[in-house]
Amino acid sequence: MRTPEKCPNCTRINEVLTRVGDRWSVLIIISLAEYETLRFNELKRNLGISQRMLSLVLKKLERDGLVNRKYHPSIPPKVEYSLSKMGKSFHKPASALGTWALDNLNRIDQARARYDKAAN
Repeated sequence: MRTPEKCPNCTRINEVLTRVGDRWSVLIIISLAEYETLRFNELKRNLGISQRMLSLVLKKLERDGLVNRKYHPSIPPKVEYSLSKMGKSFHKPASALGTWALDNLNRIDQARARYDKAAN
């Protein structure tokens, strides 16, 4: 067992996993890796996410150093998002998680159906 003495940063893992493990963060990372640079509304449209949620997640990803935000002072204002170097390094595990979810959708649906049937 890892104790605080043996692993002083282990308690902070929860903080990191909360950010990189939520569904919107993973989907944003995958989208930005695929398209390289996207504007806010392009991300919103591609993901089917609310404006408020997208804004919150992008701010957190930017704060954590995973996403770069570039503001262009034009009319109307233009804001573009791209992956930072660290965000690019997270793309491979995020993509693996997304691929796993896609590969197992049918099995998950079947497991849920069996569980729901047994629960009734």
